[in-house]
Amino acid sequence: MTARATIDVDGIPISYLAAGNSGPLVLMLHGTYWSRVWQPVLDDIAAAGLRPVAVDFPGFGRSGGALEGAEASVPRLAAWIPRFLAALGHTGPVMVAGHDIGGGVAQCLLVNGAVDVSRLALVNAVMYDSWPAPTVARFRDPAVAAATSTEDVVAARREAVAKALARPASEAEMAEYLQPWTDPRVARSWLALAGAADHRHTLELLPRLGRSNTPKLLVWGEDDQFQTIDYAERFVREIPASRLVRIKAAGHIPMENDPQAVARTLAEFFGKP
Repeated sequence: MTARATIDVDGIPISYLAAGNSGPLVLMLHGTYWSRVWQPVLDDIAAAGLRPVAVDFPGFGRSGGALEGAEASVPRLAAWIPRFLAALGHTGPVMVAGHDIGGGVAQCLLVNGAVDVSRLALVNAVMYDSWPAPTVARFRDPAVAAATSTEDVVAARREAVAKALARPASEAEMAEYLQPWTDPRVARSWLALAGAADHRHTLELLPRLGRSNTPKLLVWGEDDQFQTIDYAERFVREIPASRLVRIKAAGHIPMENDPQAVARTLAEFFGKP
């Protein structure tokens, strides 16, 4: 059963969702959302004999701390991951799944060598020059960010979540997704992530990705309006050891549209010897 836990990393309480008590670790990374995006699939992945852990980056979701400036960039978030794994007591290779900007962090983690990534899954992830989406890019302007209140962030996130879910959502469900951003500290961290969003960070990974034979799986909601599927199609054409699984009638968070299909696909991929 999925449960939330907290662990100390660099003196900051870091929150994560986990399912299963044993089996190979699967580290699951969020982007402009938080660990909640992975919740619908964690139990089914654990049932396949894996140990999925969906972490909230510092300043996001239920984690403490805050992100500012360059600390919120894809390379710096990737550099933080080994410290989280060390706090968990994990050593050796790790399998990684990344959604949205978390997919950019996952790609960086694969090629930077700080940890041994044995398998990589990208779920409606940023890549090439696909990002930031206009709804995020506008906050890269320091003047816009400075004039943005916590209430403004919540309103912008409400609009983005509604679009990303690609299905009707109850007010209770929407409130659950939005609740972390009602904290000014978390809202500021989100603005920092938006301010640091730069597609140069994924473009510069391409030469090393092109030499990587690590197995890579792309799982994509076909109806995503933020990260369109043509980028995923290009990735599997150009990057070795890659394949694409399409999730029909699904948007930017396909875990919310067809959790069984996403969980089954990820479990089969991560469960291979």
